Amino acid sequence: MAEGLNRVTLIGNLGADPELKYTQNGQAVLRLRLATTESYVNRAGERQQRTDWHTVIVWGKRGEALNNILSKGRSICAEGRIQYRQWEDKDGNKRNSTEIVATNIVLLSGGRGRDSGAPGDFGGGGGGGSAPPTDDFGDDDIPF
Repeated sequence: MAEGLNRVTLIGNLGADPELKYTQNGQAVLRLRLATTESYVNRAGERQQRTDWHTVIVWGKRGEALNNILSKGRSICAEGRIQYRQWEDKDGNKRNSTEIVATNIVLLSGGRGRDSGAPGDFGGGGGGGSAPPTDDFGDDDIPF
């Protein structure tokens, strides 16, 4: 039987500052809210935009390091795999979530906060050069 491939690459802007938490075993878990926006022209010839929101999870020391430099508005590329989870909340209701478990985060632009330095690669593996520098975003430039 052939093996499958679970891989996703998202490029977007952080819609909130990262949230760093720790598991009961002391493992760091960084949660990012990433907005991706698609532009298209509808049948009437009008330009439209659609924004999708993604939860990106980064584990371990990489997550701790990224927590120190990422902030709302920062443009990143997140690479990893899609993970679906199902659980019961405290009231006994079934809950579902879809997350991107990131194995590689590439910083694409400076943010408005903790670090506005040059683009960098905070991944494990990969290679392939860095993205060209871009200008910082102003509040009016971010689609959320």
